[in-house]
Amino acid sequence: MGLPEFDTGVGWSFGLEVDGIEIKEIQEVDGIKLEVDSIELKHNTATGQYINKMLPGRKKVGEIHLTRGVTSDKSWQTWIASVFEGNMPGARKGGQVNIYDYMGNPVQSFKFTNGWAKSIEYGSLKAGDASVLTEKLTIAHEGLEPA
Repeated sequence: MGLPEFDTGVGWSFGLEVDGIEIKEIQEVDGIKLEVDSIELKHNTATGQYINKMLPGRKKVGEIHLTRGVTSDKSWQTWIASVFEGNMPGARKGGQVNIYDYMGNPVQSFKFTNGWAKSIEYGSLKAGDASVLTEKLTIAHEGLEPA
């Protein structure tokens, strides 16, 4: 069942799907951005009038940042290990980021092309701290589009 007209979606939960396997315990997603370069064209018309026009250029690529609580799942570490070893054909993967509503229904998905694990960053490690330890994966990709 879709959202009623004029209701906005709430990103209740998120998932990262790569190689047909989805991790749904994602707490935060950043970097979902669809963008093209802008090209400035300056020229004179046949009547001598100066025109400044903006044209769309190439589609831009970017990075997606995903944060989750640390678990025993080592899939992100295995993925970045492929990059460290120079195995880029094995490290480049297609996948998608999924957004779910509070009932677990898909709201939107964004598909990325030739993504690879660029970095993993861990939250602050503090002895005796009661907060959740997180890991943040940065995926560099060669294209992003709505799925």
